[in-house]
Amino acid sequence: VQLVESGGDSVQPGGSLRLSCAASGFTFSSFNAYVMSWYRQAPGKERERVAIIGRSGENIKYADSVKGRFTISRDNVKKVVDLQMKSLKPEDTAVYYCRAQGDSTYWGQGTQVTVSP
Repeated sequence: VQLVESGGDSVQPGGSLRLSCAASGFTFSSFNAYVMSWYRQAPGKERERVAIIGRSGENIKYADSVKGRFTISRDNVKKVVDLQMKSLKPEDTAVYYCRAQGDSTYWGQGTQVTVSP
């Protein structure tokens, strides 16, 4: 099982990015069994959950700091989880990680997002 994030970049405040997490090693039915989430970790700070999405795309929750700006989605056929980020702020700068939680927990390697003028 492997999670690979992509889409991280350097953008100016107010910009947008779309992060993607591609899962491999899951069968279609087993990927459906995993709750997927995005976390981030800024330098010197603890890792925090940004967004979470249920097995069938239900029960979506966001951290207060990103509500209204970030959107999480998943495609169980393609086995991909995306994080659309808009109106980015410097405080969104962090390494963003994808996590799969089910019988086991898996993490991706992370993708860097930098928001600066």
